[in-house]
Amino acid sequence: MSFSKRDNRRFYNPVRRAILNHRMIEPGDKVAIGLSGGKDSTTLLYLLDRIRREERLGFSFEIVPICLDMGMDMDITPLQEFVSELGYELEVVPTQIAPIVFDVRQERSPCSLCAKLRRGILHNRAKELGCQKVALGHHVDDAIETYFMNFLLHGQLASFEPISYLSKMDLSIIRPLIYIEEMEIKRLVKREELPVIFNPCPADKKTKREEMKQLVTQLSENYPDIRKKFIRGMEQGTENDFWAKSMEIKD
Repeated sequence: MSFSKRDNRRFYNPVRRAILNHRMIEPGDKVAIGLSGGKDSTTLLYLLDRIRREERLGFSFEIVPICLDMGMDMDITPLQEFVSELGYELEVVPTQIAPIVFDVRQERSPCSLCAKLRRGILHNRAKELGCQKVALGHHVDDAIETYFMNFLLHGQLASFEPISYLSKMDLSIIRPLIYIEEMEIKRLVKREELPVIFNPCPADKKTKREEMKQLVTQLSENYPDIRKKFIRGMEQGTENDFWAKSMEIKD
């Protein structure tokens, strides 16, 4: 698998810029990557691995891939093989999140509780493994969707932060893909044949986030540069308290 110079600009440069602009990764950091098997987190590992190997940040850092076993019937073998091919060992953390959310609690709106449980387990395991940072696969489309969710559902003009510090855990949550559009990720996954595992969650594609995704798609038809403008606003907003604490972990 190889990139052309144009691909370098399209993928490496936005990730590198995001990391350096927000000081997401610093020399010697041990960075956990939360992997779900979805296209976004798999792309995150793929790009961060290449950036690390080619020393595109100008310093060295470590990568620790972590996957939560949600307690559903999900074959993560393709993900394990992919991680192994890159030279890492996938840390699989067994959980009972799905049975708790869907069977015990029988949540009508399961996403909030699921995200809370995933956050806690992922953060705790990352700390146990000696990590200072946890990298998530959120891209700019996720940031826009979160903005509209907060605005339309809660009356708040905010999205998640490119980087947020959890003082109680002494752990930073980073989003190196924040300057990349979802469509670009889809193209990369297809061209490089990156593994994507089917999501068996009963709530998949039936959430408010899916509604926001459709809204952003409709807006982009009339305002095709909406994502570029949001990135510009994101960089300006860092100084204006535009961002809210992230409330969700996704792929």
